[in-house]
Amino acid sequence: MGVFEKRIDTFLTEYNNLREKNLYYYLQQVDQLDGAHVWIGGRRMVMFSSYSYLGLLKHPKVQERAREALDRFGTGTHGVRILAGTTAAHVECEQRIASFLGTEDAIAYSSGYVANLSTISTLLGRHDVVITDKLSHASIIDGCVLSSAEFQRFKHNDLDDLRRLLKAAADKFEGKLVIVDAVYSMDGDVCPLPELVALCREYGAWLMVDEAHSLGVLGTTGHGIIEYFGMSPQDVEMLSGSLSKTLPAVGGFVAGRHDLIQFLRHQARGFVFSAALPPAAVAAVTASLDVIEEDPSLIAAVRRNIQRFVGGLNEMGYDTLNTKSCVIPIIIGKPEPTLELTSRLHRDGMFVSPILHPAVPMNTCRLRANVTAGHTDEDIDFALDLLRRHGKDMAIIK
Repeated sequence: MGVFEKRIDTFLTEYNNLREKNLYYYLQQVDQLDGAHVWIGGRRMVMFSSYSYLGLLKHPKVQERAREALDRFGTGTHGVRILAGTTAAHVECEQRIASFLGTEDAIAYSSGYVANLSTISTLLGRHDVVITDKLSHASIIDGCVLSSAEFQRFKHNDLDDLRRLLKAAADKFEGKLVIVDAVYSMDGDVCPLPELVALCREYGAWLMVDEAHSLGVLGTTGHGIIEYFGMSPQDVEMLSGSLSKTLPAVGGFVAGRHDLIQFLRHQARGFVFSAALPPAAVAAVTASLDVIEEDPSLIAAVRRNIQRFVGGLNEMGYDTLNTKSCVIPIIIGKPEPTLELTSRLHRDGMFVSPILHPAVPMNTCRLRANVTAGHTDEDIDFALDLLRRHGKDMAIIK
C-alpha cells in the first residue's frame, strides 16, 4: 500500500467506525428550512448549528433583491472579476460593505477562506513576519503558511506573549503583520482590540482582524468589533470576514484603505484567478446590510437569546468558557461522552455539532451551539431541558 493509500485508509477506518456506531454527525442533508428549524431525514429539528446569526436566511427583502439580480444578470457572470465578471451588483456590494464598516473600500472574494488565504499570502514577503493568535481560524493559518514570511503564534489573547514576539521582531523583519479573530470560532470569546491596536502601533506592525463571527452581532448596532470597543475603523489596517454567516450568501471580504484594496484587486491570486461571485449572492449581501441597519430588533433578539441560553447552561453547571457571542461552547471533555450526548440530543430533536480534537485541544471536546435571533424562548428552553436531562443522566452535570 502506497503512502497516499495509507493516509486515506487511516481516515476511512475512523470514519467507518463512527458511522457503524451511528456517531457520525457531519454532512447531514437538510431537506427543508423553516426559521430556526430544519427537516433532516423526515424529522423536524431545532437548529443550533446555524451561522445565520440574525435569522436573515429567506428574509423577504434579501430574497427580493437576490431575485432582481438573478433576473437582471443571470446565474453567473462572464468570468473573473478583473476581466469581464464585474457587474453593477458587485460594485454596489463592495461599496456597501465599506460603508457599513466605515472603511474607504472593500473587496469581495469567492469565500471567507479565500479572502484570508489570498490577502495574507499576497501582502507578505520573505523578509516579513506574521504573528497570529494560537486559536486563529484555519484560513488565517493556511494564509500564513502559504506566504513566504516568518510565521509565529502567540498564546490565546495573551498580550504579554504578543509583546515578547513583537519586541524580538523589531529590528529583524521589514514588515510586521498581526492577525486575530474578532470572535474566536470555537470559544466564542472576543479579542482585546484596544490593547492589540496599542501594541501594534508601539512596534510598527499592521493589524488584521477577522470579523467572520462578529459582524452583525457585536456592537450596539451590530457593526462589529470596532463599534463594540468604541474605536475608529482607521485603528485597524484590515478587516476581513464572511459573506455566508450573518450575511446569508456566499463569499468573503477584506475592507480597508482604498490603496490597499486596489493592490489586492490586481495582485491577490485568489481574486484575480477566481470566477466572480454570482450576482444574486452579492445582491443578497447588500440587502442584508441594509436590513441590519434598518431593523435593530434583530440584534436585540440575538442578544436576549444568548443571555437566556448561556445563563441557563451556567446555572446547570455547564462550562461555556468566556463566550461573548453567538458561538456557545459547551465543554464536555472526552470525545466519547461528547458524541454520546450529541446522539441523545439529535434523537430528541436538537441539531447541534460535536467538536473533537484536533479541532480543539485535548480534553476540551465540546458541543458548539450557535444561538440566533430566529430562536424563540420555547426553542431555547427546549434545548436547555434536553441538556439538563441528558447531562444529569450521563453525570456530566450534577
